[in-house]
Amino acid sequence: MNRTLAFKLGAIAFLVLLLLIPLTMIGGLIDERQRYQGEVLRDIARSSSYSQKIVGPILIMPYTRTVQHLKINDQTGERYQEQRETSGRLYFLPERFIFDAELGTERRARGIYEALLYHSDSKVSGVFRLPQKLGLGEKLDQYRFDAPFLSVGISDIRGIRKDLKLRLNNESLEFAPGSGTSMLGAGVHAQLPMINPEGGQDLEFAFDLNLQGTEHLQLVPVGRDSRVMLAADWPHPSFIGEYLPSRREITDRGFTAEWQTSFFATNLEEVLQQCGKDSECANLLGRSFGVSFLDPVDQYLKTDRAIKYALLFLTLTFATFFLFEVLKRLSVHPVQYALVGLALALFYLLLLSLSEHIAFAKAYVVSAAACVGLIGFYTSSVLRSWRRGLGFAALLAALYGLLYGLLSAEDYALLMGSLLVFAVLSCTMVLTRKLDWYSVGRSPHEDN
Repeated sequence: MNRTLAFKLGAIAFLVLLLLIPLTMIGGLIDERQRYQGEVLRDIARSSSYSQKIVGPILIMPYTRTVQHLKINDQTGERYQEQRETSGRLYFLPERFIFDAELGTERRARGIYEALLYHSDSKVSGVFRLPQKLGLGEKLDQYRFDAPFLSVGISDIRGIRKDLKLRLNNESLEFAPGSGTSMLGAGVHAQLPMINPEGGQDLEFAFDLNLQGTEHLQLVPVGRDSRVMLAADWPHPSFIGEYLPSRREITDRGFTAEWQTSFFATNLEEVLQQCGKDSECANLLGRSFGVSFLDPVDQYLKTDRAIKYALLFLTLTFATFFLFEVLKRLSVHPVQYALVGLALALFYLLLLSLSEHIAFAKAYVVSAAACVGLIGFYTSSVLRSWRRGLGFAALLAALYGLLYGLLSAEDYALLMGSLLVFAVLSCTMVLTRKLDWYSVGRSPHEDN
């Protein structure tokens, strides 16, 4: 290899490395804007309401238990009865639990950033089937019960939009703030009339819940037989949690989804018993499912993914530029390579700034068209032919099209990238198969 060719290849490699500096700076700018967007979204949620998780209703019966213990006097050896009292709570899950909700979404903007809020118009109903003697058997006589209450855990009660009224066996009762148990965290509760401790009765309940939230809506299927139905005007749902819907339908106008679970699938009765003391139970709260209302078109995520291919893009573009130079016996200065490389780097800055104001696809087309037009016009003079400049611009436009395909087909990005590199290498080998590399870079005088 002659010195001219070695110098040219070394200069091109050095330029590629040098252009990583502005690309790294643009990557840092993407991270900064993404963090700022997250702060704005959290601020909007803080002033309205956060993601919502609904747990319950759960029927809770506080009790005081009196137990007689046989004791022996150490000095006299006489036996006597000592009475001890302990307090606690009995927890009952619904036999049937139905949650039917219609959700509407709206966007709240702050500057150029938007947050998606949802409003849930929900109808909650079901029945508690209390066991005989509350499942205590012959020990029932040891218990003295206080007034029971119905508890519903709601992660952010600021999202409750209307007063809550509980309908229990056709009797109307008021809900009060606070779940009444640290096991469920924040929420509401309703005091119930005294229940016959002999049990064996059904308590039918129903209430309407108008709730506002952001990002996610999740529920814990507390019933022995649970059925949850959601319908929303959001066409991009992401179903999350421990259980996927048994039926779902997604259209351009929204989605409907239905979950149906049983105690055999959730094992919530055992989970509730394992929670034991009246403290927060992560295992119970974690048995949830629901839907995410996050916008799937995140311009920062896609721009960040695009810039990860920048090194490959620069290499392929410079390789194409170099092939024009070699095959057409042209002389292109490293400064001209550098200007083309800066135009390629500017594409990502244009994409970032435009995607904050218009749709990502439109921002991509405008940015790519601007860079292709600029580089095509410039290379027409560098390559001394408008046809060559047009051909180079067409190849560059094809690369931008392939890059967009890589961004859109996340699951096949590696495959498409591998095929692209193989295709470029194949074309290079075919076009240069008869080229005398020893003569590249020599002047006509040296060839003679």
